[in-house]
Amino acid sequence: MLLVLGYFLGLYFLGSAIGGLVIALLVWGIMSLIAYFQGDSLLLAVSRARKIGRDDNPRLYNIVEEMKIASGLEKMPDIYIIDDPALNAFATGRDPNKASVAVTSGLLAKLNRDELQGVIGHEMAHVKNRDVLLMAMCAVMLGTIVILAWYATRVLFFSGMAGGRRSSRSGEGGGQIIILAVGIVLIILAPILAQIIYFTISRKREYLADASSALYTRYPEGLASALEKIAASPVQLKSANQATAPMYTVNPFRQQGRAASNLTSTHPPIQERIRILRAMSGVSLADYDRAYREARGAKAGIAPASALALDKMAGAAALRAPSPEAETAEESPQKVERARETSDMMWRLSNYRTVNCSCGTKLRVSPEFKGDSVQCPHCGRTLSVKV
Repeated sequence: MLLVLGYFLGLYFLGSAIGGLVIALLVWGIMSLIAYFQGDSLLLAVSRARKIGRDDNPRLYNIVEEMKIASGLEKMPDIYIIDDPALNAFATGRDPNKASVAVTSGLLAKLNRDELQGVIGHEMAHVKNRDVLLMAMCAVMLGTIVILAWYATRVLFFSGMAGGRRSSRSGEGGGQIIILAVGIVLIILAPILAQIIYFTISRKREYLADASSALYTRYPEGLASALEKIAASPVQLKSANQATAPMYTVNPFRQQGRAASNLTSTHPPIQERIRILRAMSGVSLADYDRAYREARGAKAGIAPASALALDKMAGAAALRAPSPEAETAEESPQKVERARETSDMMWRLSNYRTVNCSCGTKLRVSPEFKGDSVQCPHCGRTLSVKV
């Protein structure tokens, strides 16, 4: 599609189809190099993610370490936190040795261990399956097509049909009109068709990542329950945009004050993903493939035949029991502890100082505060804030 668009644009605007192909490939090549070498850094920067270590959140670090071992990755991914109450996560990095996993503070506070393990397993699967690189390259291809179409539209409609003078040449008028007509059709359709292909690829990789997460955790219910919580949240992720949306576990866009829609462009229907996971009777790729076909009423599954053959040789593992942290109460001690743990971590990452008063009050002092002392709002004591 990119080459066809470049061909007709070059034929009309430059009078040379080869010239159009060269320009299209050049734009795509430059963007691909930037995405390959700097894509992960740009995505993390746009998301305002901050890197953390083991001591910042031992629970999250331990879960990522578990999923790293289960997935067979050689290198521990870097872990990032996005200060946002929305529930979501994404993975980035062009290969497993450059991988990073980012989760929102809202996700960390709301999910129990099994649920968080399911989400991290899903993101680690994207790294293991090279989905991050695949989707980055697809996004660059789509972006190139959109840029070329946008440029052509500007030239056609804002420069008085600049190529029209070519049609006055002897014997070329009819051919130029045909080229112009085809070019306009391509300008309109190419970005739309490319985006449909992009979304189709994204959806397929999401299903495969769900299947891999079930294999890594041996507990499909963990991811299914996490998807329910993420989908039910009405909070919009502030740092998300159309370009980065496919990278997240669930489509990050919400209608104002509403939960996620079951029908999203970049991801499969959430309820369908949950239904497939809960239909699994064992832990194998073949079992997920069977559940997928039954849920969708489809003859073809999602897993490649070669992967199913290897899966058959390995055999299916039994589902494990839920962890002790699987709470049922709306405000269980685990939920309160997770919220407090996440809140304390975000204060530390923002360089706030903690001042403890003998009356039991805990004060947070902004790094911009220049005074030497503060007064406790409860007991009135004057407390030193010197480092």
